[in-house]
Amino acid sequence: MTTELLVGRVAKAHGIGGELAVDVHTDAPDERFSPGAVLNARLRDRSVRALTVSAVRAHSGRLLVRFEEVPDRTVAETLRGAQLLVDAVDLPPSEDPDEFYDHELEGLAAVLEDGTEVGKVREIARSPGGELLVLDLAEGGEALVPFVREIVPEIDLPGGRVVLTPPEGLLT
Repeated sequence: MTTELLVGRVAKAHGIGGELAVDVHTDAPDERFSPGAVLNARLRDRSVRALTVSAVRAHSGRLLVRFEEVPDRTVAETLRGAQLLVDAVDLPPSEDPDEFYDHELEGLAAVLEDGTEVGKVREIARSPGGELLVLDLAEGGEALVPFVREIVPEIDLPGGRVVLTPPEGLLT
């Protein structure tokens, strides 16, 4: 089973020529959306199709991307809301010890400094204010934890855990 990483999401069709407005979810858009790059598009019905980038340009905080397989607006409209994914196997290891791919964090135990397990990391959510760890709490429910050093001082990939120092009330 391969792990796929979200690198973008199709917001809408742009113009009549098949261009798509894409919200970027990667730190390396020049690499992920370079001409010739192949992305997997997971459509709203959960089906997946491969798309090959043919052209890309920046526009109003998004990328306008043209794919070889999308010749016109009619086809582009079918891709509205699609997640654009890459296989994690194709990604180089990070050279920065403080940077992690989402798939490396998903599934890790979330523990307090004293070792008490409070839940598991389900996913990484992105908001205008920054990244959040979405935790499935051991006692039920979920918590959104700001992914900042003050609250998440340690990521222990070999140990399979993230250490938290949450302010009072964050996990309740």
